[in-house]
Amino acid sequence: MTIRCEVSGDTAALVATVSGRLRLTDATTLRDHLLKCLAEQPDALLVDLSGLHLDQPLALSIFTVVLRQAARWPGVPVVFCAPPPETRRHLTGPCRRLVVFDSRAAARAHLHDERRVMPSLREDLLPVSGSVRHARDLATDACLRWDLPGLVAPASLIANELVANVIDHAHTMMTLRMSVRQRHLSIAVQDGSAAPPVAAATGPEHLRGRGLLLVNELANTWGHLPSNGGKVVWATLDLPRSS
Repeated sequence: MTIRCEVSGDTAALVATVSGRLRLTDATTLRDHLLKCLAEQPDALLVDLSGLHLDQPLALSIFTVVLRQAARWPGVPVVFCAPPPETRRHLTGPCRRLVVFDSRAAARAHLHDERRVMPSLREDLLPVSGSVRHARDLATDACLRWDLPGLVAPASLIANELVANVIDHAHTMMTLRMSVRQRHLSIAVQDGSAAPPVAAATGPEHLRGRGLLLVNELANTWGHLPSNGGKVVWATLDLPRSS
């Protein structure tokens, strides 16, 4: 592998420092590294490209993929900074037109100016049946505290099913996270299994109900991403429009 991605910072603002020579054969690996950064649900992701050199410019398309995922979930800004001149030319050309800052300091200043403190909660849960009810209660309390009474029912049901899926299939500790972004309410559960989420079977013999099929019905959009040591399954609900 010719590309490296070192991650630092915290959930307030992760910094991914990319270095090496980027080729098409490395694009998938770099994409997965950056998607794992998004799975941590930071307030922002800063990608430092000062050490990146291009062998094959087409590989830069992975940054567009990352931006699209960030827009779907978790709804956080992704900014790029300090690329060498040739890399910058390809990033800001007519095919991509990404916003690129000259330095890490300039990118941080932009994030500081744009930053809005969004309400959020995080709760670690055991893989036991009582965690399902606790997740429902947390989602209900959060929606009421954030003045989103119309989202209590779908949010609590989604939290219920995401936690139940971990208990039934992953059997690991998990972390429930909820946050309000600019246009949606995010509900996500991170567990310790890399296996993709499994939709529960339907029928009267299955007490859990319709599982992820219900999530699909309720959520505006949902999906899953790899994370460090496992995966995160996420769903979003549109915020009500202001009158």
